[in-house]
Amino acid sequence: QVRLVESGGGLVQTGESLRLSCAASGSDILDYVLGWFRQAPGKEREMVATITTYGATYLMDSVTGRFAISRDNDKNTVYLQMNSLKPEDTGIYYCGARYIDSSQYLAWGQGAQVTVSQ
Repeated sequence: QVRLVESGGGLVQTGESLRLSCAASGSDILDYVLGWFRQAPGKEREMVATITTYGATYLMDSVTGRFAISRDNDKNTVYLQMNSLKPEDTGIYYCGARYIDSSQYLAWGQGAQVTVSQ
């Protein structure tokens, strides 16, 4: 089964950028749809972005135009480029993987903290 490890979180100011990486091991990421989720304190986890094997992407409305998801299949890694960050983007960001023909995410990373200050 695929294992996921996020990196690249940190503390930034409003308007700055961060890039999160999610490195996969144990399985080829070509077998999976990959997604980025986030959870703010006191809130439920929400889907931020997904990318299919063929590169089709989805972004939630509040990050469209600011965030971009991409994948490097040769490096078995998926990225989330986050620009023009806002305080409401603060949270723990998780990488997840699911099979193409399933809606259930079967693997999660440990999470990366992103904090955006005023």
